[in-house]
Amino acid sequence: MAAGEAPIKQAVKWLDEQLRDDPSADRLKLVDEASRRFDLTPLDADFLLRQVGKRGTPS
Repeated sequence: MAAGEAPIKQAVKWLDEQLRDDPSADRLKLVDEASRRFDLTPLDADFLLRQVGKRGTPS
């Protein structure tokens, strides 16, 4: 593994940035893209889905 943050942490950070830029973005598509971009396991992707779901959509 490369030095630096774990891939799951990088993915969470990337997702936060994407949602900050576009709060109405499709969360499922973002998690799918993050999974491929950061080479995440299915368990990691499931974790991301749950985390993104907890945040809800802005009013």
